[in-house]
Amino acid sequence: MKLFAYLILAAAAAATPFVAFAADAKPEAAAHAAPLKVAKPDLAKGEASFAMCASCHGADGNSGSPAYPKLAQQHPEYLVKQLQEFKSDKRNNAIMKGFASALSDEDMKNISYWVASKKAKPGSASDKDLVTLGERIYRGGIAERQVPACAGCHSPNGAGIPSQYPRLSGQHADYAVAQLIAFRDGVRKNSLTMNQVAAKMNDREIKAVADYVAGLH
Repeated sequence: MKLFAYLILAAAAAATPFVAFAADAKPEAAAHAAPLKVAKPDLAKGEASFAMCASCHGADGNSGSPAYPKLAQQHPEYLVKQLQEFKSDKRNNAIMKGFASALSDEDMKNISYWVASKKAKPGSASDKDLVTLGERIYRGGIAERQVPACAGCHSPNGAGIPSQYPRLSGQHADYAVAQLIAFRDGVRKNSLTMNQVAAKMNDREIKAVADYVAGLH
């Protein structure tokens, strides 16, 4: 009987390492699994699809109208996000809703990467009386109202941070004013940070920042 019990215990002990090894094998196999392939944007298709955008945003993304934003050289990830939010109504704009609703995620990616590959044309500040105020706010914020410096997120030269904060340099001042007011008034709600920042700015400060941004290079 003692010999029989010893053989059973020995068999159980011998089996334990095998079970532990088998359990550990799964993560190891997963670690060596082939990475998922992400499709590259098709710039040719993007250019073709952008034709419907050209009447407002310019043939190369450099809008000639101050009412419509320049899209050339904008971060493509940011553009994709905006198109998706127009489509889902997170960003409210009836005209853009119509266009975005007709696009697939792939279409949005193709368009965004194509127009981002175009060089943005520089703009210029137009109000000499306000540009100094605009520069002060852009670079240093408004301390007494806890308005942060715009440069902290959008960079000192307005280039922005890819996939996080949009490029602002050279953007039409009229468009920038309209967006800041929309953020301030809660009409545009797809950035809580911008809602909070713009809520602390008056019309003169908004106009000053927008004019300064237009001349950034």
